[in-house]
Amino acid sequence: MNGLPGGVSVSHLRVYDWPASDGVGAAGSGSPHLHVVSSEAYVVLAGTGSVHTLGSAGFTVHPLRPGAIVSFGPGVVHRAVNDGDLEVLVLMSNAGLPEAGDAVLTFPASVLADPAAYRAAATLPGDGASDDELAAAARRRRDLALEGYAELGAAVDRLGPAALTPLHDAATRLVRPFAPRWQETWTRNVYPETEDTAAALEGLFRGVAPHLARGTVSGVDADPAPRRYGMCGRLLTWPTAG
Repeated sequence: MNGLPGGVSVSHLRVYDWPASDGVGAAGSGSPHLHVVSSEAYVVLAGTGSVHTLGSAGFTVHPLRPGAIVSFGPGVVHRAVNDGDLEVLVLMSNAGLPEAGDAVLTFPASVLADPAAYRAAATLPGDGASDDELAAAARRRRDLALEGYAELGAAVDRLGPAALTPLHDAATRLVRPFAPRWQETWTRNVYPETEDTAAALEGLFRGVAPHLARGTVSGVDADPAPRRYGMCGRLLTWPTAG
């Protein structure tokens, strides 16, 4: 089974319709978070809403409507806001890393400072939990992230983007133990795409293209399990390569 081109992973997101404590979103919103390694893009399929971001440009609101694409890189805090039936195709770089936990939620600083407390707050119930239990845990996780997000937004208003530095430092500390395993995953899933393209271009420069005869076709179905509770909504996922 080939992975998607460029080492990309894909999922289908139905943004949470849970009302948010700050009243943002006519229907509700997801959990604000950032990615430490991977870039992300939203391709809007249906409904309306926006994605709110905190990054080098400060606080910004990006409208979401069918046909719109919004992308953001590592370190940018983002929050999907649902104004009604918002569905998004999510594209993530570095297939295997987003799935392995390169997202860090904007919990209050006291939680971010304690790895054990962070894991306890971020981890949903395991096998055997009912859907109601999973939903309740995901909603508690979202609400705790909104608490920290409110503090963070106020700090950015006062100090500008430099106020994100403590969050970035905390995120780095939290994920550092996983970096060796992530590097192995990236080398297996993503780096070969770059190597193959480099070899193909070198061959074309020399006037040969043996890679054309090695082309393959593959397909994969979506995970048949119920949609999982992601950061910003219910996710339909597809397996990643490797």
